[in-house]
Amino acid sequence: MAAEDYIFFDDSDDEFDEMMEDHFRREKELLSMAALQVGQSSRQHGGSVVGRRYKNRRHSWHNDRLMEDYFVPNPTYTDADFRRRFRMRRPLFLRILQCIKQHDKYFIFKPNASRTMGLTGIQKMTAALRMLAYAGPADALDENLKVAESTVLECLEHFCQAIVDIYGDQYLRRPNEADIINLLNMHGSRGWPGMLGSIDCMHWEWKNCPKAYAGAYQGKSRRSSIILEAVASYDLWIWHAFFGMPGSNNDLNVVERSTLFNDLANGRSTPCTFTLGGNTYDHGYYLGDGIYPKWSTIVKTIPNPQNNKQSKFAAMQEGQRKDVERAFGVLQSRFAIVSNPCRLWSPVKMTKIIYTCIILHNMIIEDERDMEEDYFYEGAPTPPHVWRNDMIGSALELEFHVESQMSYRSAQLHRRLQNDLIDHLWGFSGNQ
Repeated sequence: MAAEDYIFFDDSDDEFDEMMEDHFRREKELLSMAALQVGQSSRQHGGSVVGRRYKNRRHSWHNDRLMEDYFVPNPTYTDADFRRRFRMRRPLFLRILQCIKQHDKYFIFKPNASRTMGLTGIQKMTAALRMLAYAGPADALDENLKVAESTVLECLEHFCQAIVDIYGDQYLRRPNEADIINLLNMHGSRGWPGMLGSIDCMHWEWKNCPKAYAGAYQGKSRRSSIILEAVASYDLWIWHAFFGMPGSNNDLNVVERSTLFNDLANGRSTPCTFTLGGNTYDHGYYLGDGIYPKWSTIVKTIPNPQNNKQSKFAAMQEGQRKDVERAFGVLQSRFAIVSNPCRLWSPVKMTKIIYTCIILHNMIIEDERDMEEDYFYEGAPTPPHVWRNDMIGSALELEFHVESQMSYRSAQLHRRLQNDLIDHLWGFSGNQ
């Protein structure tokens, strides 16, 4: 390097300070110019993060296309296409959309953070339903619906929360007195007087289960899962849903923790009385498989029948118990997100999704049920409870609680009810 390329200055402190101030001033100017250029570049691309490319998805144009495909008076696709892709009929879709728009402002068509009009409520609800129905990756909806991955997950979360808040009390309720009458008539006409439904459990695999929870959530298949306990009737309506038990448990552990028999255990229940074989029973029963305990509220099959009566009872019980299996099958085929391994990280979000699918399942059954059919559940949010005894004082309350527990857990009543059903079904099948 030549000597003229060097900068020489004497030992004067004042000259050195001036040189450093000038150097720092020039560096500050360069940094300001660079920041200005970066800011102009980011505004030019429109992204919120420096270096991220803005994608103009033309939300308005794609909303018009979605409307032309499904929601105009003469749409491109038929009602059958709408029913297959949205899992429900168009009037039910619009009714749900109107309710969730009133409940959550997230679904209202409004400007977004960039001061441009964002997604419409139809686009957001369609994205959420496609996630529930097809269970694909969130990024897969970007090609057709032009909704970003993070927005799809956000739509799903808001939609599930709104469905549970609005419709949970109505479509996840316990059967009230009118519902019980319909259930008794429905199952009684098929040879099962006093039957309220079938009970069973289903495992939902949890793909992204944290390693710290793997020991509790892994079952015999060595895969993490969460258990859903449900009660379904012949028309596939799900009357009871209890979700959240780790997959390492079995049906016995789940029924002990379930809320299904809380009313009976606490001494209050909706009236349900029937007579069979000369004996009167003051509560209904559910059909279960062999793992369930011998309670008077659960009727199991006979694993090794010894005569024709027992063989007929076992065949009819195992056939009728398939109601809950059919309900699980319809639920999983209707909403594939339940049948595929869940890729979420939070059990709370999984709970909202499973309850949302069950609520929509019941709403679709109600919407598509023939209006001339006898079994139509209008339903009240809270069924009336009838106390079977007047309890005064904690001692009487505890005594009555123990008595109620012994009543619905009685193995003796279980055997008596099973014998009465064996004789009844033998005569019923002969008359048929």
